[in-house]
Amino acid sequence: MTAVKLQRERAVADRRREKQQRRSGPKETVLTDVGVDADLAGIRLGPQPPQPWQREE
Repeated sequence: MTAVKLQRERAVADRRREKQQRRSGPKETVLTDVGVDADLAGIRLGPQPPQPWQREE
């Protein structure tokens, strides 16, 4: 029983270490066109038009 617990604790510690390395690493950004962030593509300044689900017909 003790060997199983030790093995499980080591696996948990390894996962924590891997997670910490990923978090401390460089952030990935997705760029579409030249320097345009994919999340911001197509957004204009000012009020945005209503979404299809917001339109009253």
